Amino acid sequence: MIYLLAKKIEDKNMINTGDKLLCRIGNNCYLEGETYIVGKFVNGRYFELMTGSNNDHWYATMNNEGIYVRFNAMRDEFSDAWFDKINNQHYS
Repeated sequence: MIYLLAKKIEDKNMINTGDKLLCRIGNNCYLEGETYIVGKFVNGRYFELMTGSNNDHWYATMNNEGIYVRFNAMRDEFSDAWFDKINNQHYS
């Protein structure tokens, strides 16, 4: 029983193709407050995050700090976009 509960909590935090992410800190490509769709997974670390126009995407990742798309500039400046998963599932 404990394993099943832990599995449900783990699944709740996993990201899957088709999940919706809410942009909480935006930039030029992702607008704060808008919802974006997770695309295909490239590998165990990176996945496509659609921009909402013409099937364009950037590569996003998730770690202990959160879900983000890193935008590196030439002078070590960052303009990262940060996201929260919108959880549509309800567990009882």
